[in-house]
Amino acid sequence: MTVRPWTLPRALPALCGWIALAAQLLPAGNPLRAVAAGIFLLAGPGAAAVAWARPGPSWRDRGPGRVSAAALTVTVSLALTMLTAEALFFTHNFTVGRAVLALAVLTTLLTVLPRRFPAAPAPAPAPVSSPDPASGEPARRPRRARRVRRASVRPSVRPKVRWRLVSVVGVLLLAAACGTVNGAGVGAAALHPPTTTAAAGDADVPPPVGADQPPGVGPWHEAFRDDFNGTGLDGSKWTTCYDWNVRGCTNAGNHEDQWYLPGQVSVGDGTLTLTAQRQATTGSDGKTYPWTSGMVSTGRDTWDGTPRHTFTYGYFAAAIRTTDQPLGMFPAFWLLSANTRGGLPELDIAEFINSNQYVDLNLHAEAPDGTDIDAHYAHGPADFAVGYHVLGLDWEPDAVTWYVDGVQVFQVTDPTSIPTTPMELILNLAVGYQQSPPPGVDKTQVKVDWVAVWQH
Repeated sequence: MTVRPWTLPRALPALCGWIALAAQLLPAGNPLRAVAAGIFLLAGPGAAAVAWARPGPSWRDRGPGRVSAAALTVTVSLALTMLTAEALFFTHNFTVGRAVLALAVLTTLLTVLPRRFPAAPAPAPAPVSSPDPASGEPARRPRRARRVRRASVRPSVRPKVRWRLVSVVGVLLLAAACGTVNGAGVGAAALHPPTTTAAAGDADVPPPVGADQPPGVGPWHEAFRDDFNGTGLDGSKWTTCYDWNVRGCTNAGNHEDQWYLPGQVSVGDGTLTLTAQRQATTGSDGKTYPWTSGMVSTGRDTWDGTPRHTFTYGYFAAAIRTTDQPLGMFPAFWLLSANTRGGLPELDIAEFINSNQYVDLNLHAEAPDGTDIDAHYAHGPADFAVGYHVLGLDWEPDAVTWYVDGVQVFQVTDPTSIPTTPMELILNLAVGYQQSPPPGVDKTQVKVDWVAVWQH
């Protein structure tokens, strides 16, 4: 048994992976960043896997053998890339850098992993001709032996394909395809979201009848409402910043790209508009942010101020039309504890994380023993960028229930998970969570037709 030797072709896939990872440090618009990542993702993981598995044909072969090896390399690379991207999207951890890092580590492991294979058999000794008893000279080798030897050599030129490896590749591709269609579709939608812009008049498409009312269990009374019928934001209901910031704000915990400013919030024609714009802005924290954006909250103006409105239990709903440029965008409609100022608990009525086809519904809380509680559901697909959709949440002492266009889609009934603390209501358009917007996207908007809260 021998161990495959170290050669430059063997180490090249892993080297390309780390070069692609280093290229992610370049600015987002730099073409070298995309080229390095593209070359590696298209060939690197597959080249390392094929070299380790040794299925038969090699890229060093000429003719059909080289073509077969190249096709197998690209196929395996695409399968591994798709599975890695879907896994990261499904856990809401996707960035191109993380995907490249995961595949670079995998490629390196396949490169350094030893593989023993049988040593080449020693050549058979040439047959010794018996001398001719009459002449004393060696007898001539029969022609038939030469024909037999040529026939035995000819089949070995044709590369043998290990069908077991081909079957594994097929399973990888099938799993990636199934993930795209089914549960892992959250990631798939974020990878390839439709970017169709709504046609004229689509913004005025009304939500389904009855979706603007609380669920049947009552009685209810309206505790808060804003139809945005004026010409400016109602300061008695809303502030344009988080409690914990001054003169503009951001959510530093999410490492977002935007700095929220009041000028990115507008009211007109019965609509609240939150606008994100690629515009470098220096925040009051001294940092420069590449984007500005808008948010509204029923919370405080300052750390020591009094919240405008807090709510404990009730039905919370809003008619929202999300952005038609989802990549790099993170619009949200949510409730945050007024007591912890950014800490748990948190109820996410609707989050659109790099997608306008799926809406994330989340409950984040802390158990009595101090461990985190996370309940999550992704609802879709639906085109949330066309027309208004009513996103609602019924927060009761014994259950939290989510609704989309008046239809129940998710529920949590564990009493230890359900918040009991007063909460503020927030609508915001974050930028750069999990990934930055692609080059060429410089502005986008989220529109809200109305917001209301009903309580028993």
